[in-house]
Amino acid sequence: MLVFILLCLIQGVQAKINRKVLLQRNNPIVHTFDSLASLSVGNGGFAMTVDPTGLQTFPQHYSKGIPLGTQSDWGWHSFSNPKHYVPEDALKDYDFGRGRMEPYSVQFNEAGRQQSASNWLRENPHRLHLGIVGFELPSTVSFDDFADLSQTLMLGSGIIHSRYTLQGTPVEVKTVCHPERDLIAARVSAGQPMPIKLHFPYPTGVHADDACDWNSDSKHSTSLVSKRNNLAVFKRTLDATTYYVVVQWQGDVAIVRKSENYFVLTPEKGDFAFSCEFLPSFPTTFADHTLPSFKETAEASATEWARFWNEGGIVDFSLCTDPRAPELERRVVLSQYLMAIQAAGDTPPQETGLTYNSWFGKFHLEMIWWHQSHFPLWGHADKLDHTLSWYEKARPMARHIAERQGYEGIRWMKMTDPSAAEAPSKVGSFLIWQQPHLIHLAELVYRANPSKETLEKYFKLIQETAEFMYSFADYDEPNDRYILKGIIPAQETLRAAETVNPPLELSSWHYGLSTAQLWRERMGMKRVPEWDDLLEKLSPLAADDQDRYLAAETATDSYTNTRYLTDHPAVLGALGMYPANRLIDTKLMSNTLHALWDLWGWETSWGWDYPMTAMCAARLGEPDKAVDALLMKETKNTYLLNGHNYQSSRLRLYLPGNGGLLTAVAMMCAGWDGSTGVNPGFPTDGTWNVQWEGLQPMP
Repeated sequence: MLVFILLCLIQGVQAKINRKVLLQRNNPIVHTFDSLASLSVGNGGFAMTVDPTGLQTFPQHYSKGIPLGTQSDWGWHSFSNPKHYVPEDALKDYDFGRGRMEPYSVQFNEAGRQQSASNWLRENPHRLHLGIVGFELPSTVSFDDFADLSQTLMLGSGIIHSRYTLQGTPVEVKTVCHPERDLIAARVSAGQPMPIKLHFPYPTGVHADDACDWNSDSKHSTSLVSKRNNLAVFKRTLDATTYYVVVQWQGDVAIVRKSENYFVLTPEKGDFAFSCEFLPSFPTTFADHTLPSFKETAEASATEWARFWNEGGIVDFSLCTDPRAPELERRVVLSQYLMAIQAAGDTPPQETGLTYNSWFGKFHLEMIWWHQSHFPLWGHADKLDHTLSWYEKARPMARHIAERQGYEGIRWMKMTDPSAAEAPSKVGSFLIWQQPHLIHLAELVYRANPSKETLEKYFKLIQETAEFMYSFADYDEPNDRYILKGIIPAQETLRAAETVNPPLELSSWHYGLSTAQLWRERMGMKRVPEWDDLLEKLSPLAADDQDRYLAAETATDSYTNTRYLTDHPAVLGALGMYPANRLIDTKLMSNTLHALWDLWGWETSWGWDYPMTAMCAARLGEPDKAVDALLMKETKNTYLLNGHNYQSSRLRLYLPGNGGLLTAVAMMCAGWDGSTGVNPGFPTDGTWNVQWEGLQPMP
């Protein structure tokens, strides 16, 4: 390890990176109203996405692309519940051979109260679009009326700079988000006044959309509750949900209500600046509340982004001769920005971040590793540590779920919301690979900050998480081993009733319990003997007669049945996400990697599967394949102009892909425990002379 650190230090001295130049060459620039090229500003728990006008002027045009969202951690809503559905209405008992029935929250096929209840509980709560802030233009204006359009996201300061002419009039807009408040500010310079619209939608409650129902004004209301000099306060009421929107400006402004939830603010002059803050409640009297100006917000943003880029890790691909290197650098830099603005809040992020809703806006705990494991590796452990604090709030619900099913400890479910409740699902309720994520992520935080404070913060959560893991594993007495069954694995094409010992789950169980024991030792406590017994007797990964690992011990036709060659190649994560352990033979895993490389239906995979494959290849000493995996030419490995990982017409952005890319690149540069040399995950033929600073190795 000492040699590794010295090599890193030497490498850092030899390759001092000009971070300003690196950022500038990767600033995204937009020249058209491309619905997949909208740009965002944000602070991790709040974000707003704008079109090339600099604001949210044309939301309908972008609704099926990268929508013009305004979302926050706290912005949730539930439709009324006149039939008084409760979580117990969606429970169904399952017998997985443990001598008891286990109730899971599922979706029901048969019409009736259970089906209606499960649908309502799955849809509620859902995340809110907090409101459109755009230019109010005449209905006759079209995209053809815009000329000389140039919009740049300045990564170094977090400011979006938009310039264009509108019907011959030059317009310049700068848009920025405050680093600590749910607030955007904009400065407009135009030859004539540019009215601003505040237009508020009702939520749709749809599985995946922009959460904007523009045809239900009677179901919600917006009231102007205070106006004084240069500040206005609007109160939003949607069923039992309320929140506030505060706008402050410079100069004279006329406010007109256009319809029930539609206001227009018309400034007296073409040069105009304003700030707009979204609040879950009003913390002070109206008379005392003020907003930071555009200048103050822009300065705060520039300071915070300077800290982010200068104190964190950076990777420079400019000395690489492989023609794919500039594209990989672009993906990496834009992913750093996107994850910082969309996936570092008070709760785990949803897969589409704070841009638009997927799975009703709920977040998936099996994805938090892909969203946030990169933060400590890139020098931003504080961002992961901030989000992980949610687990403490969620502990009572996690304990309730474990007790309900007859297990010890606390059980983390897949699809949930800030309450940590179990959302009904045909698949998600049976996943377990999210269970050790908390342990793995807390370990990354500890490695970045090996302090007593870190140990004390997460120790109890880790121990109770491990208690569930131990109690969930079944002892197979005839074979004197522990097995995992009654689960849908990360490769979700497998069925809970018939799946035994999927490889990723076995490896994650070994890592999770081993790390929980390590934390006991760090705390000066004895190891738990029962956990050591499980670690010694946990089943190794099952293989076929050609020495290739199976999708599960029960999936003996893994290489001939197409059902096992689609979705996530999760077997590679057993030695990609996790370090080598006694359950895995690296020769067999190498055989598996090569077989799946040729046989897998890569078009069915998801954004994080490509970095997962790269991490496995890197650990196996196959850096060429690691790079090829990161840059595989598949639709779901597409990265748009704004850096978003495109999946399909339904999921036009997918943050687990961006986060996975960052984790893989950090690992390929800084290595992992036991690796040697600098850039062990990149080819050594001279084409990948990757320079980096401030990265940390993976376990």
